Amino acid sequence: MNMTLSRSGLLRSGLTGLAAVALLAAAPAAFAQTQTLKATLTAASQVPPNASKGTGALTGTYNAATKKLTWSVTYTGLSGPPTAAHFHGPADAKANAGVVVPQKDGLASPMKGEATLTDAQAADLLAGKWYFNVHTEANKGGEIRGQVLK
Repeated sequence: MNMTLSRSGLLRSGLTGLAAVALLAAAPAAFAQTQTLKATLTAASQVPPNASKGTGALTGTYNAATKKLTWSVTYTGLSGPPTAAHFHGPADAKANAGVVVPQKDGLASPMKGEATLTDAQAADLLAGKWYFNVHTEANKGGEIRGQVLK
């Protein structure tokens, strides 16, 4: 059995090892660039609160590399059909703020959407300073709301 490696064999072996290490090192960085987001939407979270029995949930992701926010919102028990829905910010859970990103792709549950954010918008979103709410005719200021958190 020949126990010697040629220079080209050694070089190929070394390059293969380096490529594997580079892929493993890049995987956590790519994963870290995507944040998972969620919010529980309730009438009690509205400012001011209302008596709706409606509830909802938002799930989403933000990809820092592409600056893309994607989301899905489900809801049930609203006083009537939604008239609008959107992200607001920056604001904490006890304050109101202007619309930052509107829901454009329909208001039926589940609502789905995506938007490309600015760096400032992304910073506010990831700091927990955005909320999502759903408006109805009976609750023009918003029927259910939830603070978006990582």
